[in-house]
Amino acid sequence: MAETLLELREISKSFGGVKALDRVSLTLKKGEIHCLAGENGSGKSTLIKIISGFYKSDHGAITFDGKTNKNLSISESIHMGIQVIYQDLSIFPNLTVMENISMNYELFNRKKIVNWKMKKRIAKESLEHIGISIPLNEPVENLSVADKQLVAIARSILYRVRLIIMDEPTSALTRNEVDKLFRVIRQLQSEGITILFVSHKLDEVFEISDRFTVLRNGKIIVTDSTANIDNDKFIYYMTGRQIREEYFSAGNRTRDTCLFKVENLSLTNAFKDVSFEIYPGEILGITGLLGSGRTELAKALFGLYKAGAGKIYVDNIPARIGSPRDAVKHGIAYVPEDRLTEGLFLNQSVRDNLAISSIDNLTERWGRVNKARLEKSTDSWVAKLSIKLNKTSDPISTLSGGNQQKAVLGKWLETKPRVLVLNGPTVGVDIGSKFDIHALLRSLAAEKKLAIILISDDIAEVLKNCNRILIINRGRIVNERINTDLDEKQLTALIMNRQEKTG
Repeated sequence: MAETLLELREISKSFGGVKALDRVSLTLKKGEIHCLAGENGSGKSTLIKIISGFYKSDHGAITFDGKTNKNLSISESIHMGIQVIYQDLSIFPNLTVMENISMNYELFNRKKIVNWKMKKRIAKESLEHIGISIPLNEPVENLSVADKQLVAIARSILYRVRLIIMDEPTSALTRNEVDKLFRVIRQLQSEGITILFVSHKLDEVFEISDRFTVLRNGKIIVTDSTANIDNDKFIYYMTGRQIREEYFSAGNRTRDTCLFKVENLSLTNAFKDVSFEIYPGEILGITGLLGSGRTELAKALFGLYKAGAGKIYVDNIPARIGSPRDAVKHGIAYVPEDRLTEGLFLNQSVRDNLAISSIDNLTERWGRVNKARLEKSTDSWVAKLSIKLNKTSDPISTLSGGNQQKAVLGKWLETKPRVLVLNGPTVGVDIGSKFDIHALLRSLAAEKKLAIILISDDIAEVLKNCNRILIINRGRIVNERINTDLDEKQLTALIMNRQEKTG
């Protein structure tokens, strides 16, 4: 049996009377890859912050490499060799890639003089270690979400680490980038480093981890070898309910009534001659690699980018989309890829976030908001979407990722759109909330009142929830398939443009 590196015994933590962790015990072995899984709000983040010294536990003890403490401080955790890559990345957007990667190294080694040559060498070697290439002098704020994640990962491996905790490290990465990350993780494991991999993506759990632990409502539900569990049982451990998602079918589509049509839409350096139609009862999927043009297309449909050529029709009526205001006027709603920076006002209340897109309909003469209608509308969407919260007056930042995403959906559905464009609608969302969102989209499609476009690189999500799938590559639609004609391997081959049998 491998030697124990970290042991948590009977860890408990409460916030304002709410118990986030209830006598949690966990053991990590030296050189193992251990997955910590659980839905949003299960206690994963709290447990990570106790290990890192950011939080102090109310009860219990921590033993690291044979030395026991009631709690660790942040500095003690770092000097013991514990590094955490948090979900929010904790990077400095105004600094360059080189500065972000090298900064903590300098602080850790108490460097008092800036050595730019050393900073460049450190950053270059770290990026090469994980097999990626990002311009060292590029400000991090200019990078994609995926590249920002990779910068955070590169920074974390610089130190004499013994335990790396990765909090949802793949939430914004493509399959190719996930493969790169997994190669790095396995390399680190071969060097004797322990990895605590926090994720709710089941395919990743089975692919990368040796053992797993499931948290639910602040309690350990199970710890076992990954080889001893299947997909259905894992979902049950995480959610407490049986979840099975069948392939979506549009049923009897009404082909004589086109809800949304795009003709030869083009945007310089992004996409060219994109054309498609959506009919009642359909969910159209669009998928492709990062940089394929899928996100630019989504933003152009909503007017965030102004297409240079092509036509858009809503209910067979030409729609000029030069701005988001134009899009909303034509009944187009957009759920963005990054809800935290593009979809929500984090410091504002749940109520205000749900109402913002339809505020004109809630406003009376002289610009006064009808509070009764506002409350009724808000309460209605909270109930319809099963948004879990304390009070609608609480900041929306207090909600879990899945409930925040439901709120983004709710604020746009309140506008009664004719076209709903979803860009990565379940990124960073736990299994239960993901299933709820998928069920909502299917029910909306069944009503045959709006066109739904689901843009995602989540292969399973696209396959199971879109009756037709468009594959975009280098800005062009290169293939169209029916979901029931493909499996995940075949769709992946099409996306990667590999010559494999795809049915």
